[in-house]
Amino acid sequence: MFNWAFDLELTRNRPFRHFKVKECVYGQPIFITIDERNKVYNTDFSFDPALEKQRDVFVFQCLVGCRISDLYSMTKRSIIDGAVQYIPRKTKEGNPVVVRVPLLTATKEILDKYKDLPGDAILPLISQQKYNIAIKKILKHAGINRVVTRLNPTTGEPEHCVISDILSSHSARRAFSGNIYDKVQDPNLICPLTGHKEGSKAFNRYRKIDEDTNRKTVSLLE
Repeated sequence: MFNWAFDLELTRNRPFRHFKVKECVYGQPIFITIDERNKVYNTDFSFDPALEKQRDVFVFQCLVGCRISDLYSMTKRSIIDGAVQYIPRKTKEGNPVVVRVPLLTATKEILDKYKDLPGDAILPLISQQKYNIAIKKILKHAGINRVVTRLNPTTGEPEHCVISDILSSHSARRAFSGNIYDKVQDPNLICPLTGHKEGSKAFNRYRKIDEDTNRKTVSLLE
């Protein structure tokens, strides 16, 4: 704010001029694999219909790759000619981009399952806080208990965690981008599906160099 006011010559006061903002540090992106996602989708949740609904929402988000705010804004009018189509809220005010993600078999099945919901809703949504709690329960019940290493969000130090303890709704977006990247390894093919600009640095937060890629890279030295 002070920089803005200084540039407009509204003030000569720059109390924070000696402070430097450090670049954000991101650890390796953590998300469920395609096999793990399929395991979640095929796990029986009939013992808890409410949890089963949120399982479907989570799998749908993993296959569409939208932010949680965009997921909660989708309506029946968002389904156009066999694809989910929307303008990300994050780009709405600046440089609006239309994102179009073709529907896969599972997304079609999920949409058909909830086609009779009242009003314009396409999915049985609950509050975001309850949704995040449900995701952890869903992953635990499906046996997604892989141990991962991450930077502790408070201390910045590495720590080992069970993946089901730390994932949230944004992990679905990472799963979408990261799993596609593992297949095509071309950000410019993926960015139109996520709403990122081509060459976006932010996309690196979703990109993961897996062990197979590392092995192939190192093998170039032989």
